[in-house]
Amino acid sequence: MVVVGDVATDVVAVLSGEPAPGSDRPAAIRSRGGGAGANVAVHLAALGTPVVLAGCVGDDPAGLALVAELTAAGVGLALRTVPGAATGTIVSLVEPGGQRSMLADRGANLDLRLGDVPAPGPGGHLHLSGYTLLDERPRAAGLAALAAARAAGCTVSVDPASTGPLTAYGVDRWLADTAGADLLLPNADEARLLTGCADPADAARALAAAHPAVAVTLGADGALWAAGDVVVHRPAHPADVVDTTGAGDAFTAGLLAVWLAAPGGDPAAALDAGLARAAGVVARAGAR
Repeated sequence: MVVVGDVATDVVAVLSGEPAPGSDRPAAIRSRGGGAGANVAVHLAALGTPVVLAGCVGDDPAGLALVAELTAAGVGLALRTVPGAATGTIVSLVEPGGQRSMLADRGANLDLRLGDVPAPGPGGHLHLSGYTLLDERPRAAGLAALAAARAAGCTVSVDPASTGPLTAYGVDRWLADTAGADLLLPNADEARLLTGCADPADAARALAAAHPAVAVTLGADGALWAAGDVVVHRPAHPADVVDTTGAGDAFTAGLLAVWLAAPGGDPAAALDAGLARAAGVVARAGAR
């Protein structure tokens, strides 16, 4: 599998209470490896799925540290070092209950260009983080990766990424870009935005009318799988939620590992695998 997406340092601040604008609030603050593409790749490698991560880092200590961390995790790397660029950094502010707000400096990730993404081999799979399409600079590389994968007869999955930048980019434009994807992986808010449907199940059905399969995450309510007229729901796995950062990336990896091992197999098993991986991540700080 080839994963295309961001590589970043996550600065995770778990607040001890509600934010205190204009004052101080104690927090547990740690720096960890992150980035939507890197997170998915690390989880896949941990699950035994051979994976190559395509992306960019800066020529700085953060980039060197992330390359070493990903290599140690068993991820194959197709990362280009961008001279003079800073490696991406994400600040995640985590409130009591696990809800987080993210401040993103994508740095070198925006320098992804044509030729940075190796095509999956015949029978392989491409997973594209939607962030790659949501900025004009890396967009051409993302579109080229999708086209190359389809030309090679590979399956393709895409994660829409985030409602804010998706809205700014344009829903119709994004749907046109990803029309050939075999599997979409939105959360409930993204599915609503992409379809205009208020109910996530209706949104999943609407997206499944244009794609072979759709998996919609519902937070504490679990996840849905839609294919044709069939909709399957699975409940979330129990977890004491500390930090929801990276939960969607973990779900994606768990689901893909099962779905790719048996295409057309049991969607409930794929959903459960994704939900189990996500439950492990939300129980501790950080995306992995």
